[in-house]
Amino acid sequence: MPSINNAIYTAHVTTTHGREGHSVSDDKKLDITLTPTNGTGTNPEQLFAAGYSACFGSAMKAIADKQKLEAGEITIDAYVSLHKEEEKGFYLSVSLTAKAENLDEAATQNLMEEAHQMCPYSKATRGNIEVTLTTTSTAHLEQPAA
Repeated sequence: MPSINNAIYTAHVTTTHGREGHSVSDDKKLDITLTPTNGTGTNPEQLFAAGYSACFGSAMKAIADKQKLEAGEITIDAYVSLHKEEEKGFYLSVSLTAKAENLDEAATQNLMEEAHQMCPYSKATRGNIEVTLTTTSTAHLEQPAA
């Protein structure tokens, strides 16, 4: 396990009262009220989806740049589902859908597969939770006249 001393960045967030509590980062840039999935605040699954989609999109962009692909804007929709089964108890699954503005679905899917090997969130979840990768593309669609 890597030492925290070798980290290029460490986030520090303190949460009180669990899912019905409050989270604040040490730099105060994150300061949110947490509520269960049916509440009015943010829930942990939304936070995980935001982090994973941001990280995954950055990995896709880095790979596209390295391959000199003009991907255009890359958009990631992350769906983080909370499940409960009698045998397993609570667990998560993730579905990531990517769209690369200038790439067709096959090229976007290839980029996603490579990003899934690079992204720290993908590495952290590999073998622990189900992660599904899908694409949507507008590159092949006719653009509206200006």
